[in-house]
Amino acid sequence: MTDTIKLTIWNEFRHEKSNPAVQKIYPKGIHSTLAESLEKDAKIEVSTATLDEDQHGLNEEVLNNTDVLIWWGHCAHGEVSDEIVEKVQQRVLSGMGLIVLHSGHYSKIFKRLMGSNCSLRWREAAEKERLWNIAPGHPITQGIGEYVELLNEEMYGERFDIPEPDQLIFISWFEGGEVFRSGATWTRGNGKVFYFRPGHETYPTYHNKDVQQVIRNAVHWAKPMVNIPTNLAPNTEPLESLSEKSATFGEAGIKGQ
Repeated sequence: MTDTIKLTIWNEFRHEKSNPAVQKIYPKGIHSTLAESLEKDAKIEVSTATLDEDQHGLNEEVLNNTDVLIWWGHCAHGEVSDEIVEKVQQRVLSGMGLIVLHSGHYSKIFKRLMGSNCSLRWREAAEKERLWNIAPGHPITQGIGEYVELLNEEMYGERFDIPEPDQLIFISWFEGGEVFRSGATWTRGNGKVFYFRPGHETYPTYHNKDVQQVIRNAVHWAKPMVNIPTNLAPNTEPLESLSEKSATFGEAGIKGQ
């Protein structure tokens, strides 16, 4: 594997076109704001893709040249092709890293990889969120203090229907009293998956330096260690010589015994 991480940022890119409030915060799209932040890291090579592009911008060539994929979606999960979801899943199982942001918890790809509904409680009331760093030694939390405070965010609350994480990294507290598992990791096949909760489209969360740092750290953490397809089941020749066995099904023993 090379030192350069090939990152693709995938965004639905619908709210920015239809909602003036969102357009004001992210005039070029959430994907562009994330790209501008992550391009400052010399070790990350950034490209973007959006829902309305051909094959959602995720054709085979793009996926095969992606080390880490960031996913943001909200109102159009159902429009994502099952064929593309299958291809993304296979790339993750082979080793590609996947970072799922905010409402991407309901995306087809996240639900498929989790094997659960990924449902939760929610409320949009511009609440204060305190994002507690409970794994200060983890690579994803480096450079982050004891907590990150976001003055306005959408509330996500438990119970969050996800399988037990490999590691829980962030827990959120909201002004209304709810808590939420806001940062968690899993391994799927040869690939690493990180879910990170903050990032509702009507608030400038992705302009926050700490949030940007977490995502940057996660890109480095999710970089593939191997790229080994796991959807193959080859008939394999033995490494050592085998004694001659009976070819008749059910007949036990070695000839001559």
